[in-house]
Amino acid sequence: MKLRIEDDTLRLRLSDGEVAEFAEKGHVEGAVHFGPNPEQRLTYALERGSERPQTMPNEEPVQIHYEPGALTVLVPFALAKAWVETEQNGFSHDLPLSESQHLRILVEKDLDCKH
Repeated sequence: MKLRIEDDTLRLRLSDGEVAEFAEKGHVEGAVHFGPNPEQRLTYALERGSERPQTMPNEEPVQIHYEPGALTVLVPFALAKAWVETEQNGFSHDLPLSESQHLRILVEKDLDCKH
């Protein structure tokens, strides 16, 4: 899985195999190591939500969970299902962070990828 970060934009591109893994398991993960120790890495993941509908009306459809060393993009079940089962190449969402700041999230199939 490719991760691109640029000026309040986060983009994940998944190979054909990674899309299949996400469809089957609901989770796919990658990592970048910056040194030999486990603390010296960044993991990044795409995770599918449960089948139950959202219960909070103000909840954003695509969410980010971040803690030092780990970044996860959380996608609602219905959106993830539609994405993996159709020819839809990707989806995006502008996640409000504050009144004047947004994080643009893009998730795309990278089907021509030759990892």
